[in-house]
Amino acid sequence: MKKYAIVAPTSMGVRITPENRQPVGMGGLFRMQATSAESNVLSISAGLGLPVKALTAFVEGSPVAQFIKGDLRRRGIDFEAKEVPQGGPWGYRHQFNIADSGYGLRAPRVANDRAGEVGRTLSAADFDLSRIFGEEGADVLHLSGLIAALSPTTGELCLQLARAAKRYGAKVCFDLNYRASFWKGREEELSKLFGEIASLTDILVGNEEDFQLCLGVRGPETGGRDLAEKIGGFQKMVECVKRAYPNAHTFATTLRQVVSANEHLWGAVALFGEEWTVIEPRPIPVLDRIGGGDGFVGGLLYAMEKGYSPADCVRFGWACGAFVTTLLDDFGLPADEKQIWDIWAGNARVQR
Repeated sequence: MKKYAIVAPTSMGVRITPENRQPVGMGGLFRMQATSAESNVLSISAGLGLPVKALTAFVEGSPVAQFIKGDLRRRGIDFEAKEVPQGGPWGYRHQFNIADSGYGLRAPRVANDRAGEVGRTLSAADFDLSRIFGEEGADVLHLSGLIAALSPTTGELCLQLARAAKRYGAKVCFDLNYRASFWKGREEELSKLFGEIASLTDILVGNEEDFQLCLGVRGPETGGRDLAEKIGGFQKMVECVKRAYPNAHTFATTLRQVVSANEHLWGAVALFGEEWTVIEPRPIPVLDRIGGGDGFVGGLLYAMEKGYSPADCVRFGWACGAFVTTLLDDFGLPADEKQIWDIWAGNARVQR
């Protein structure tokens, strides 16, 4: 029996946000949380009782590292990490994510301070992949384009993890997560890397920009300014990606139209084999939008692990994403499955 439902490599950091949704430049008190896109995905399954594991790095003796470790334990996320000496005041550290949640017509703004980021040192040599996938075992390896593009060594780590996962029978989920700042000057290198990882992938997550810029797949124009009008175009794009990467059997993306910082139209599209599921965009209230997409992926993977039907996998993912946007943290720890299904059903009645 496999020990873990999901394993993911990640570069952990902290996110600081002014209280009461104030702008960063005017905020006096800041709230700090541990964060990474990949741990956000793991949190959904961890909160609902599935065993998950993060592969990461910590700055040795750092109080920030101590804070992050405590938070991962609180969430129920197991972790395996190398300890990297700081190397003095100008040495390694954990990334800082500085976020303005926005309010009304003032849009959210996020600034990343990643100088000296310890996670950029992660490499395949840091982990015993045969033990992780062969002896311990995992059902799913989750990879994000953020960690794949973080540095040449993290990219090679993701590729070696994908190869090891396939060798030992684990499924590979790849959320492309294109970031222009990560790709600048590295387009040829990263296009080759992402193509290799995608060729090993079972579950591909991304929007049309991700598929075009990460994988070089030129699909038809999505057309129309309204989000719902773009669904047919996105489906055609996925068909192009499926022909280019036939090993993948599941494709998914979220759909978001911003009404204000406090209200979005939230939808999803997914293809399981030959079966499409489309969730037309629905209005959702938003406390903080950051992490909603990760919540969707986390919910999707949890539901797949539980053996839900394709349509219910997408619905559960949609509801997990909507759940995370109601939180100050950028990850969700659902109380139980019912809490998520109530969100899908629009049932906000008090539970006693």
